[in-house]
Amino acid sequence: MRDSRRMPVPVGLDGLRVDSGLSKLLGLSRTVVADLASSGDILIDGVPASKSDRLTTDSWLDVTLPESRSIADEPAREVEGMDILYSDSDVIVVDKPVGVAAHPTMGWNGPTVTSGLRAAGYRVSTSGPPERQGIVQRLDVGTSGVMIVAASERAYSLLKQAFRDRTVDKTYHALVQGHPDPTVGTIDAPIARHPGAGWKFAVRSDGKRAVTHYSTMEAFREATLVSVHLETGRTHQIRVHFSALHHPCCGDPMYGSDPKLTEHLGLSRQWLHAVSLGFTHPDGHYMVVESPYPADLDHALTTLRRDNGMLDG
Repeated sequence: MRDSRRMPVPVGLDGLRVDSGLSKLLGLSRTVVADLASSGDILIDGVPASKSDRLTTDSWLDVTLPESRSIADEPAREVEGMDILYSDSDVIVVDKPVGVAAHPTMGWNGPTVTSGLRAAGYRVSTSGPPERQGIVQRLDVGTSGVMIVAASERAYSLLKQAFRDRTVDKTYHALVQGHPDPTVGTIDAPIARHPGAGWKFAVRSDGKRAVTHYSTMEAFREATLVSVHLETGRTHQIRVHFSALHHPCCGDPMYGSDPKLTEHLGLSRQWLHAVSLGFTHPDGHYMVVESPYPADLDHALTTLRRDNGMLDG
């Protein structure tokens, strides 16, 4: 059965074409969004929308998503910019670029980590559901950085348990709007699906426990660079928690970012990067793998530093 979702148009997508705005919002390619529109699967305030219609803030979107795909049906596909940070017979650690999904999913015709690994000649564990075999951890399409994949069946079992037991040390850096107070703190707030938007999440009393630890690394007039350690791993956890504090990630219209600041910083996605992953290897030794900032996130920081007089020129 196909999945249907409903939500209001976020402020950051106001005025964008349907194909462009929903591509950003849903992590789908513009071609897939256009196909959904031509099939009558996108409604705006109950009226079928074309791909060239313009989105208006607070209009209601109804989207029926395509069926999901299986890894077995996915062709090998080279993924530009996806580097292998570490690999052996048990684990593969990749530096996932923005715009790449972890595995095949509903409506996503773009690149995936799994297809990229197959194209590069890597064997991935066959454990797990058909659409995400070997996947023990996922990053959003719009989030870059360190991601680990199980290569062996033994590694899949051990790593899945490690993530369940919260013994994996996941560190992210995020650029959030404004200045979180206190500068070092913990956000302990349950997360569930947003009541009015099936692909969005929110802090809700009936949600699953979610704990985010953060500390300020660098403060600017408009934003703050924070280091984030996740105790739990809920979908969109960092984005939801900081949005709930009224400090959304820069460049994240789904959760309330300022479109003017987004444009000024040259961002086309949320400023959120998985910088390191610490885990116990299946052979028993502990290891940490790190990822540097990609060019677009570096550019945003350079812009803020220049604005704040921290750089010459």
